[in-house]
Amino acid sequence: MSKIRPSELRTERRSMAAKPTVNTAESWTVWKKSSMAFVGSDGFSVFDSNGKLAFRVDNYSRRNKYLLGELLLTDVVGRPLLALKPQILSLHDQWNGYSITASFKTLIFTMKQRSILKNRDDDVEIFMHRSRGGDMAESKSMEVADYRIQGCFKKRSCKIWGRSGKLVAWISRKMVSPLVILDEDVFRLVMVPGNQSELIMAFIVIMDRICRKPFNFMMLCH
Repeated sequence: MSKIRPSELRTERRSMAAKPTVNTAESWTVWKKSSMAFVGSDGFSVFDSNGKLAFRVDNYSRRNKYLLGELLLTDVVGRPLLALKPQILSLHDQWNGYSITASFKTLIFTMKQRSILKNRDDDVEIFMHRSRGGDMAESKSMEVADYRIQGCFKKRSCKIWGRSGKLVAWISRKMVSPLVILDEDVFRLVMVPGNQSELIMAFIVIMDRICRKPFNFMMLCH
């Protein structure tokens, strides 16, 4: 576990100092592993910059998204924070994110691929839903994306940009020494202060589904 959690290596600090926007950013660690030990489950355990468990996605099945239902991003004790649900019959692989308050769910964002073509690089847009005068003003908020994700998620190399063009967060491979890089199931998430960490993590969970790798059933037999 000492290799999973964020390290204080000099190499990591040097890479952070190389980018002006990272001087005050927080480096988190995302482990693509459910905290529940069910066979066939797939989830996330997210550690903050102090190495403490912050978010979980548990009992996360690799089934087809149309059979999956919704995913729940929870806090460390399992309280649901955001519900993530795929849009049925969407050419752009659209997902919707809902905040959870008591027994109510409120749509807060829509996330989808910019193009229906599967390119080498990922290009995803997120539109936040805002309420104006009690009505959902989608016509205006849907014109320009509030966030955009670019890069290659499968290679753990992509950036999240805000509406103003400023870098909000990015992911990269996790280094435990200058010569050792961890497997792609453990990666680094860096977030610029002033952004909601649970929202950024929700984007990462959906990216994992949009850019998912084929599931190797034989892995369960070992």
